[in-house]
Formats: sequence, C-alpha cells, structure tokens
Amino acid sequence: MTMPEQLPSPLASTSRPSSARLSSDRMKRESEFEFLCALARTNLSPERRERIANWNFSALDWKKFVRLAEQHGVLPLVARNLIEPLGVEPTRVLPPEIERPLRSASEENLRRGLWFSSELARIMRHFESRQVRTIPYKGPVLSQLAYQDLALRCFSDLDFLISADEFERAKQALGEIGYRPATEQSPAIERLWLRTGNERSFDGASGKNLVELQWALLPHFYSIVLPVEDLLARSGRTVVGGCEVPCLSPEDSVLVLCLHAAKHLWSRLIWVSDIAETLGSQGQAQTIDYSLVFSRAHALGIARILGVSFWLVKNVLGAELPKAAEQMITADDHVSVLGSEFAERLARGAVYDFGSTEYFRLILKLRERRGDRWRYLWRLVWTPGAGDVAAVQLPEALFPLYRVVRIGRLMRKVVG
Repeated sequence: MTMPEQLPSPLASTSRPSSARLSSDRMKRESEFEFLCALARTNLSPERRERIANWNFSALDWKKFVRLAEQHGVLPLVARNLIEPLGVEPTRVLPPEIERPLRSASEENLRRGLWFSSELARIMRHFESRQVRTIPYKGPVLSQLAYQDLALRCFSDLDFLISADEFERAKQALGEIGYRPATEQSPAIERLWLRTGNERSFDGASGKNLVELQWALLPHFYSIVLPVEDLLARSGRTVVGGCEVPCLSPEDSVLVLCLHAAKHLWSRLIWVSDIAETLGSQGQAQTIDYSLVFSRAHALGIARILGVSFWLVKNVLGAELPKAAEQMITADDHVSVLGSEFAERLARGAVYDFGSTEYFRLILKLRERRGDRWRYLWRLVWTPGAGDVAAVQLPEALFPLYRVVRIGRLMRKVVG
C-alpha cells in the first residue's frame, strides 16, 4: 500500500506584489486571516455561520486565502465549513476555480488520513506482538478524538511516545516491517541523543519521515520533564480505523498539545485549533479534570504556557472556554501581554529561526519560575545538539568536549 509525500498545493503560485501595493496587501492579509480564524472550528455556532455567510467576499483574495489555509494546516477544515454547512450553494459564494481545488484538497487529505490510519493499526499490532509499550498521539488519534473526523485535520506522519529504555526494541520492530531511520547514527551518537534529544524519524517504502519515535516531549535543554512512563501509566484507549489503540488521558492531551504549540511559538493556526477542539470536543470536554491539569502544569512550571494557549484559543479563534480554563488566563498578568504578542505574530505569519537568540528569548519569557529560567539557560548553553555533533566527530570517550564545541558555536552565532 503506497500513499504519502506532501499534499500538493491546490493552487498555482502567483507573482509577488509590487512595493506600491504592500500596504493594501497587508490589509487584505489581515482580513483573510480573520476569515480563516472564523472558519477554523469543527462546530460553528449559528452566529458564526451568519457572520461567515455575510462576509464581504469581494474583498478577499481567494488564492491568497487558500494558500494561507494551507500554511496554517487548516485547509480541510476550512474547505468543509465553506462548502457544506452554510446553506449556500458553493458556486454562489466561491469562485469555481477556488471551489474545485478546495474539494480536491479535502478528498486528498481524507485519502491520506485513511492510509495513515491503516498504517497506524499495522504498526500498533506489530508493536504489541513485540511487547513494545507506546502511545500514538497527534495524527489520526488526535483527528478522531478532537475533531471526530479523519478528514478535518492534516498530518504527514505518525508519532509514537515510548520510554527511552524501549527505543532500541521499537526501532528493531519498525525495521521488521520496513521502516529505517531517516539518518544513520553510530550506536555512541544514538546513546548521546537518547540523553539530550527527544525523537528520531523513520522512512518507509511509501515516503520519508513517516514515523517518529519520541522518548521525550521536548529536548533536554527545555528543562520541562513530563516522563513518558507517567503518560503510559495514565493512558486510555480509543478506536481509530477500526483498531483499538492507546491514547493520552484527557488531562495529558491538554498539557502535551500546549507544550507542542509553545515549542513552535504558536506559529500555525492548526496548533491553536487542536487545543480548542480538545477543550471543546464532545465526550472529552466533560471528562477533563482541570484541577489535575492545573496541578500538573504548576508542578512542571508551564502554567504560563497553558495560560497563553488558552488566551489564543479565546481571542484568536473566538472560542468559549470552560470557566476553569479562564482562570489560567487571569492568574498571571504576563499571559495577556504574551498572548497579544503571539497573536500579532501569528496573524502576520512570523517565521522563526529555532536556533536564534530571538527564539530562545521568547521561550524564556514563557517560563514563570526564575529557577526554571536559569535551568533553561544553563542547559541551553551546555547541551550539545545535532549541529554540534555534526560539526566535529569525537570518540565516545571525548563526548564531554561537545560542550566546548557547543559554547564555541553559540559564541560565533552571537558575535556574528
């Protein structure tokens, strides 16, 4: 069974605007982003439906709008909400040259979702036969739990949380069904990466980077430890593609999605939508124990990250929050300030260099405890990354010297 490779763009690219039109295009882009936010929910209230139906469609640049929906990972959701539920004929609202590729992209996304669901079931059956404990998350599981529909969320790989102690067995099990590491590493480097990194990608016969094994939610230097062993112990079960698989508990789902979005500085709308749908999804919203969510967030030092995530759900997507989630926003005066900053960055499509001092500065501002900030800085300086290891090849006995390599490369980056 073959499938993957990246979802093709449904629209051809257009030329860049001239400088004389930049101001006008910026206004349009903001309007288009606002329209995108209005559409990026699974369940639209009657008021929101009316607002969408009465939108000034003539002011929208539809091709730019669709490209924006692609970039933010919400194209299938937007397409469904534009084409089906408004009670308006698509051809009366959408230009035909836009409506057709929207349908095509939605159908293609559904085919990919079905393929990945089938592959998830195959991999999980093999893991279980080899007694490898793992939790699949994001991908088809998130689509099913939060969106209740595989067709409404884009994803391009399968993510599995495992204990670091089981990584080697999981890698061998994947190899038995045709998956190989995307990059070759010596056993010594792999042991180093298990201590300092958090994931490895695997290629399959149907494409590259189709599977990720993750033994931590974030690399070591972030200084946020939510042990996979604890997630495994608290996991539940759900059904995806006719196969029963483990899943994160509702409380852990909230924590994990907020951490993932924060790692990427909420730079795509889909990550905000994931949190919104998890908080509001039928069958899950009623089972979330917010007292557990908040106690774990405070213990991990990520209460501010949750607060900013909830602020964005409320103020960018216009979603109603449970009262308990509202408390995470009002408990920290920094939340609304940071939320406004990230909302503005999200609206203008800010792109981050995840190795830049700007990125590290923003992550630092998201930590509410002084001790966590200092620990983050210390580990950031001293923890070697993939680039440091690639820059200099050292024997395992001299691996501590990678800290020196790390310092040298950071200093060159700062000076440069």
